[in-house]
Amino acid sequence: MSENHLSDLRFDSLALEESVQAGIRDAGFEFCTPIQASTLPIALKPADVAGQAQTGTGKTAAFLIAAYQRLLTNQAEAPAGQTQPRVFALAPTRELAIQIAKDAELLGKHTGLKVGLAYGGTDYEKQRKRLEDGVDLLIGTPGRIIDYFKQGVFKLDQVQVAILDEADRMFDLGFIKDIRYLLRRLPDAEKRLNMLFSATLSQRVLELAYEHMNEPELIRIEPEKVTADRVRQAIFYPANEHKMPLLIGLVREIGEGRIMIFVNMKREAEKVQDYLVANGIQAAAISGDVPQNKRQRMLSDFQEGKLRVLIGTDVASRGLHIPDVEYVINYDLPNDPEDYVHRIGRTARAGASGNALSMACETYAMGLPDIEKYIGHKIAFANYEPNDLPELIKPKSRPRKPQSGRGGKPGGGGNRSGGRRPQRR
Repeated sequence: MSENHLSDLRFDSLALEESVQAGIRDAGFEFCTPIQASTLPIALKPADVAGQAQTGTGKTAAFLIAAYQRLLTNQAEAPAGQTQPRVFALAPTRELAIQIAKDAELLGKHTGLKVGLAYGGTDYEKQRKRLEDGVDLLIGTPGRIIDYFKQGVFKLDQVQVAILDEADRMFDLGFIKDIRYLLRRLPDAEKRLNMLFSATLSQRVLELAYEHMNEPELIRIEPEKVTADRVRQAIFYPANEHKMPLLIGLVREIGEGRIMIFVNMKREAEKVQDYLVANGIQAAAISGDVPQNKRQRMLSDFQEGKLRVLIGTDVASRGLHIPDVEYVINYDLPNDPEDYVHRIGRTARAGASGNALSMACETYAMGLPDIEKYIGHKIAFANYEPNDLPELIKPKSRPRKPQSGRGGKPGGGGNRSGGRRPQRR
């Protein structure tokens, strides 16, 4: 791992409980990343923090360390019986919630505090039983947490630390009403430590922060300094009919490296998967339609090297913590420049370097000037020879999903972009 992304602030110089320091040592951390160095001294006062940081910069460890320290130095007498959550952390996706919980287990191993998860898609009764038995840290997605809360599985009146991770994506996924519902059931903002993290501190995110936090200090770690400078970037200008042959040629040329491919729409992810598999490349597309247990198996196989290529959209891939991704390929250029930085950050985790190859095709090339303006430089031009592109085996057609009539039955009315109903996760 590269160390040029680290600050001069050492974790052992912070006034932390020994059990927290032990967890930090177990994680192999010595020096803080910039977001940790900027936010931890504030949160440890304690004072509220709203931080701008991309995924992969160490923000999860920052808010977990501050949360553990708060709990250990403010031990409240729990009423007889059930232990109620004292840390409340919301994430926009199941995968991010699971990753936060894993990090919490590692960093809090020596604290004796219990971690509980609540997310949709699987393990309903298992999660419920765990929460009923009592947890100190409650981590999850809005829909499942509201479900359990309304059933009285736990209360939120003893929360001492409230955390919102990837707040901007909460808006994108339509969770803002659910978030406000839950935050209004916590103790007053002045009685708890509040931490919010977001890829951007946009106006809507800041409004949320000022409404539900206690005069938070704003910390901005610019995204282009976080990721783009450590990624070798190149861009091709293919005709639309050359995109798929070029993609398969690139994947074959890369060899054994772990690759993430980004597309803009779910149906394109399925098409890319089908072509790669038909042409002898092990690949899988991750989307919200994939059952949770299959998604977890897919991610595990990718992390362990059993799956070579993972394909996804920005929504499906947000919050995934996958180390050692060597290449990101933007099969479609994103519509939002910030998503470009987020995508290429998949291959520059925690200071490592990486490679990002993009295709400015006829459909999406108009977004390139905004991307280059946002990252502050031109992306290097990469050439290809059309005559050298491989001949492709065409995949078999996917079976059509059954169509039903109107009246709200499955398949009725379609699923037009812009008119989708947010799905609770």
